[in-house]
Amino acid sequence: MCGRYTLTADAEGIQLAFDLDDVSVWEGPRYNIAPSQMAPVITNRKRKRLTLLKWGLVPPWAKDPAIGKRMINARLETAAEKPSFRMAFKRRRCLIPSDGYFEWTKRAGKKAPMYIKRRDREIFAFAGLWENWKQPDGTWLGTCAILTTEANDFIRPIHHRMTVMIEPEDYDVWLSEEELRPEQWLPLMAGCASEQLTAFEVSRQVNRPINDNPSVISPVDAGSQRTLL
Repeated sequence: MCGRYTLTADAEGIQLAFDLDDVSVWEGPRYNIAPSQMAPVITNRKRKRLTLLKWGLVPPWAKDPAIGKRMINARLETAAEKPSFRMAFKRRRCLIPSDGYFEWTKRAGKKAPMYIKRRDREIFAFAGLWENWKQPDGTWLGTCAILTTEANDFIRPIHHRMTVMIEPEDYDVWLSEEELRPEQWLPLMAGCASEQLTAFEVSRQVNRPINDNPSVISPVDAGSQRTLL
């Protein structure tokens, strides 16, 4: 799963990476975006605008928005059919900009946070889903989730799941407002190739969302960086 991620780029960098017209909501950089916080998202309804949605998807039929705490990730293998995600998968897809994310692995009997990045570009996008939930006062709560898939050879020693990253040439397809056929979306879900990734251990500061500063992504050991050459 993905339980923390970063977006340290400035507004101009995000605007250029995703060809956006409006990034005025961005007040980054963010070094420790956590579930239940507002996350920067590009939805298929507002393709040219950066929007803030709460991380943790709340289905329209939910009685209590607290369900979103368990819906931060959607498994690719079941998202198209699972009641919590299937309508969003059909009609409400999004890109979630990022430049790295965290997974925890066991080292010396303890869980050590690893920071995972792409080697080939600074900013990338998770495949995401979004929903609107009508609150008791009649206003709408926008929420989102990140799609995950089986880990590739690089990620597997760290965690058995990894995020789905959409390639730039596939942004427009994923952001279509129409329902996609399997032959349209499956090729987009291959995930990042092992040779495109790098990872290194960081301090346990990331365990506390209040810690949101550059030291969160500093390697604890210069020799801990793991890459495939």
